[in-house]
Amino acid sequence: MSSATVNGGEAATGMDIEAAAVQASTPAATNTVPFAQKPNFKPLKAHEISDGQTQFRKVPVPPHRYTPLKKAWMEIYTPIYEHMKIDIRMNLKARRVELKTRQDTPDVSNLQKCADFVHAFMLGFDVIDAVALLRLDELYAESFEIKDVKTLRGEHLSRAIGRLSGKGGKTKFAIENATKTRIVIADTKIHILGSFSNIKVARDSLCSLILGSPAGKVYSKLRAVTARMAERF
Repeated sequence: MSSATVNGGEAATGMDIEAAAVQASTPAATNTVPFAQKPNFKPLKAHEISDGQTQFRKVPVPPHRYTPLKKAWMEIYTPIYEHMKIDIRMNLKARRVELKTRQDTPDVSNLQKCADFVHAFMLGFDVIDAVALLRLDELYAESFEIKDVKTLRGEHLSRAIGRLSGKGGKTKFAIENATKTRIVIADTKIHILGSFSNIKVARDSLCSLILGSPAGKVYSKLRAVTARMAERF
């Protein structure tokens, strides 16, 4: 009997301790501190990101693009100054276009977009095509030379350039329309403007032509690739 009473007393004391622990824990749970409100910061402007310093970009003008730049200056100046809020000027002494941010520039990336736009025009692209670099983020300009694909000299090089453009530029236009890119063939240099995947398709077609593939074979391969890309999207 004595052992039973002892056990009963121990069980009772254990229950009392648990009840006291539950009672002690309940007020702590009810008196929880609410989370602080999330701070709402306004987006920084371009001059604030760079600690108030003005950022510059300088694009050199090659001699053969000097006259086209003079003719198309207002078409280049208007979207850069009015829409992208970037200052632009032509340095006649150094023969380069200079760009810089200003107080009301909405985004710091606008400066690089404008530099890419001017650089694309210097490579030989039309203003109508190059201005897409200001509107779309996924566009790039890629350049390579014929000698990067295959070392050609003399008449072999001339025939390769002829295969790339085709009669009256027919082959070049076909590749441009099929891949939604723009291509500039400047002597032995080739410049392609477009999205990453489209540039890859156009570059593969141009490389096949440089290596000696006939235009008909490249056309059929292009049709298959573009059909596959259309199905994917």
